[in-house]
Amino acid sequence: MLPSGSDSGSDSDFRARTSSPASPAPPRALSFDRAAAQYAAARPGYPSALFDTVEELAGRPLRGARTIDVGAGTGISTRLLHDRGARVTAVEPGPGMAEELHRALPYVPIVRGDGNRLPIATASADLITYAQSWHWTDRNRAAPEALRVLRPGGALALWWNVSDHSVPWIAEQDARLRRFFGADEGAHGSPVRSRDLPPELGFVHRTVPWTRRVSLDTHLANLGSHSAFLVLGEEPAHRFLAEERDRLAELFPDGTVEESYVVDLSVAIRPGSTPAPLRSGTSARSCS
Repeated sequence: MLPSGSDSGSDSDFRARTSSPASPAPPRALSFDRAAAQYAAARPGYPSALFDTVEELAGRPLRGARTIDVGAGTGISTRLLHDRGARVTAVEPGPGMAEELHRALPYVPIVRGDGNRLPIATASADLITYAQSWHWTDRNRAAPEALRVLRPGGALALWWNVSDHSVPWIAEQDARLRRFFGADEGAHGSPVRSRDLPPELGFVHRTVPWTRRVSLDTHLANLGSHSAFLVLGEEPAHRFLAEERDRLAELFPDGTVEESYVVDLSVAIRPGSTPAPLRSGTSARSCS
């Protein structure tokens, strides 16, 4: 691991080298290791409008930005950040998820660790991202760590794909999930709650709606890849998903499900100098 005070003038300095997690992850967070391939195949990605909005709120283009994707999982967001030209390092605590990410993205450096103690040099990143993963951190530890690793003017971006409950069939499915797991449990994503975000960082919030069309099998595999199912046990999970298949087969007789999402995005800027402005011609859209 690079020392906290290391200068990070080159890519080789920017990457921390470690083969083990910096701190133990919550056991439920590591439940994804047993379903890494399923997670990679079935989980939704993110729309291009999300990354336009990240650029707008961060005040700089992703292209060339030294980026730490924390809780990177199988690399769904990592790939999209890389495709936008970001210089990404993935941070992932789970060995199974990290292995799947490396298999899919062998050109992206991976660091074993988590947001509570980032194995990354101080003031070395332009952008830190958490896609579907901030809720696995201790915010009282993760927020100071993000500020340590970010350069002055760098941005911390947190986002979640949340199922759009304004769509009737999704709202009905959510009600079934909550009855099955309990009132506060489900498998439709984790919307940002103000108490989960350090107020002193001054987060700006946006929402970005989007949809995707997938097979019924993929939709059910997506549900089953959530930790609520992974820690439940095979038999009850199989029973619920089989019953869900029967219900949805009536709604979608052609076997294609249109999933509707609202990406819940929050971005904060580390105090300091103003980040580089967006280059002329760079697109930035905001949906709220």
